[in-house]
Amino acid sequence: MAAKPKIMNAHLWLAYIAISLPLLLAFVSENNKPNLVGIVISDKKPEMNSESWFFGAYQSEMDDYNNDHWAFKEISVRLNNQFYYKAFNQIRVNGFVIGKDDYVFSESYIFSAYGDDFIGEERIRSQMQKAKVIQDSLKRYGVDLLFVFAPGKGEFCTEFIEDKYKHPVKTTNHAEFVKQCKSNGVNYLDLYTYFNLLKPNTKYPLFPKFGHHWSFYGEVLAVDTIIRHIETLHHVQLPEIAWEKTEVVDTARSRDADVLKSMNLYSNPDQNMKLAYPEVLFENDSLKNGTRVLTISDSYWYGPVYMGIPHNCFGGGQFWYYFNKVVPSPRQGEKVEVWELNLKEELEKNNQVIMLLYSDGNLGAFGNTFIQDAYEMYTSPATYWARMEKNKTIQTYAKQIREKPLLLKKATQRSKDFEIPLDSAIRLDAMKMAGMK
Repeated sequence: MAAKPKIMNAHLWLAYIAISLPLLLAFVSENNKPNLVGIVISDKKPEMNSESWFFGAYQSEMDDYNNDHWAFKEISVRLNNQFYYKAFNQIRVNGFVIGKDDYVFSESYIFSAYGDDFIGEERIRSQMQKAKVIQDSLKRYGVDLLFVFAPGKGEFCTEFIEDKYKHPVKTTNHAEFVKQCKSNGVNYLDLYTYFNLLKPNTKYPLFPKFGHHWSFYGEVLAVDTIIRHIETLHHVQLPEIAWEKTEVVDTARSRDADVLKSMNLYSNPDQNMKLAYPEVLFENDSLKNGTRVLTISDSYWYGPVYMGIPHNCFGGGQFWYYFNKVVPSPRQGEKVEVWELNLKEELEKNNQVIMLLYSDGNLGAFGNTFIQDAYEMYTSPATYWARMEKNKTIQTYAKQIREKPLLLKKATQRSKDFEIPLDSAIRLDAMKMAGMK
């Protein structure tokens, strides 16, 4: 009986060491930032001053910082994610699910494929009627407007979606947008249908298992088609893209495994899909590369940006990500957002083609506020400019939130708690910062 206290003391010491080790390592190590993808991390250690201390901000911010930088944060997250993946076939990526044969899907894109996110015929008709006004207004300045509908993985890979999501399809946002474009005479390119025509005979996958977007091979085919369509629409010649060599590998590269990276697993699953990577060559003709194309798009256009399409084929045209972030920034070393630019000048004087490219999962918010803003700018300029001026304060605070990890982290948590889009959560926080209800 006399030996028990010693055994208990040993167990207590082991427990104490286990609890204290991460804290001790945090003090000893200079950099404990976890290498995790898709998680907002508080980068900068909070500064203590009288204001932050007495108002309680320092304590809250320091708690967030320590939670992000404790020594075993990364391995704990990865082991936890691995457990859910292996035990329950779940992935710990917000908004994503796993389907059959390890295909990962954005759940919203599954809903889009089956028309569960349909926003209504009247709303889409109204948008396309406004779009026709914008198209005609731009045409007076020699600028063409083009809508491009990109395929989503949910619709393209329905055979790999779990049966619980499946039901007869009445209509979809994509079908209604195409219908209303035709009815109102709006220029459009339907890559959605084009990909489905390619599907039975495609040599290589157009969508990868562990990626959210089209495969690099599918991306190249899409870009080539877009270039040819713009040439016909705008009556110009653009630099062509070509490829003589195509490397086929069984390990996804770059964006072909973007969801896999965000899964933050301890050990990644085997990849058993042959993916193609054409070696893209650009026609080097400065006379052809003078048509500046501005692209307003969701994340699908980031691939062509990385490929070099805007620089090599679109006359250096910008990419306005979700009609918000300007890529590349027109002011070196500074992040610029669309609201900071003069929309009328940008549309009429700096570009020859305005292209809106959205995948089907984002058609519910097609163009974000571009159609509303441009329509008001052309039909009621006084109210448009007054509204832009009034919104500047909120937009300034919203930009601060997007640029500061701690503020962005809080907005991200708010969006999850209240089940609202991140942009809406950011706007609510910005309004609060501006002293508005």
